[in-house]
Amino acid sequence: MNNLKLVPRLMVFTVVAQKHSFTQAAKHLGISKSAVSQQITQLERELGIRLLNRTTRELSLTALGSQLLERCVVLQDQVSLLFNDLSEEGVTPSGRFAVTFAHSLQDSIILPAIEQLCIEYPNIEPVLIADDQSLDLVENQLDMAIHIGELPDSSYRALPVGSLTEVFCASATYIQRHGEIHTQQDLTEHRWIASSWQHAQTLVTDLSTQKQETVQLKQFAKNNSLPASVGMALRHLGIVLVPDILAKPLIESGELVHIAKQIQGPKWPVYAIHPYQQDKPIHLTRFYQLICHRFESV
Repeated sequence: MNNLKLVPRLMVFTVVAQKHSFTQAAKHLGISKSAVSQQITQLERELGIRLLNRTTRELSLTALGSQLLERCVVLQDQVSLLFNDLSEEGVTPSGRFAVTFAHSLQDSIILPAIEQLCIEYPNIEPVLIADDQSLDLVENQLDMAIHIGELPDSSYRALPVGSLTEVFCASATYIQRHGEIHTQQDLTEHRWIASSWQHAQTLVTDLSTQKQETVQLKQFAKNNSLPASVGMALRHLGIVLVPDILAKPLIESGELVHIAKQIQGPKWPVYAIHPYQQDKPIHLTRFYQLICHRFESV
């Protein structure tokens, strides 16, 4: 298969999926509706998979089509970045660049990405707002939000980044004082320290059976920030649900212990949200790429 030959067809597929319409995609691309249809048909034939469900009334993605779209959106942005680089040669981005994100993303994702961005565009002025609550972009004069969880209805553009899974942790001292924690039943008998978005009735997955079930955790404390919850766990006050991206270095250092390893907490999608409809700043596109690279590497 000639993969390079597929790239234009993948770009057509991306627009069709985003517009939910062959007609609207054709208008956007400046080609005929039949040409769009032919591109999609040829793409499906060469890949050997069906990407779209077509009826007379609606157009929807298959499961494989949805997976492919996530990758194609990244490819679409990379192509845009390439041509932005060519058209803006000699233009150096400068000024305020404001980003909000959850505390769990700060050290392993946001700060390394910002460091590289400042190397490439030394005249930008980063404004970083760590907040476990969602902040509106326009109200808070933000260029981008790294959003964890399902997306609210809005006119902002959302680009897929990755996903986070929450895992149960406790300090070694807490375990020594209160006993080993292995099972789902064990979890419900221990003091649980909650963060603002978490609820005592929590959906968990048994990895040995892939069975999902809602459990009732025994809430001991609740905090409006994840660092406060982790801090309480580090002081041996209870168990805590921590996004894996933050839990990993704490577990590796021995500060926390991954408990009930066969029981997995909720899994959340992560998106980069921005308010630009057309011609978004080149440094914003580059920052999105760096965020995605960080998610792939941790």
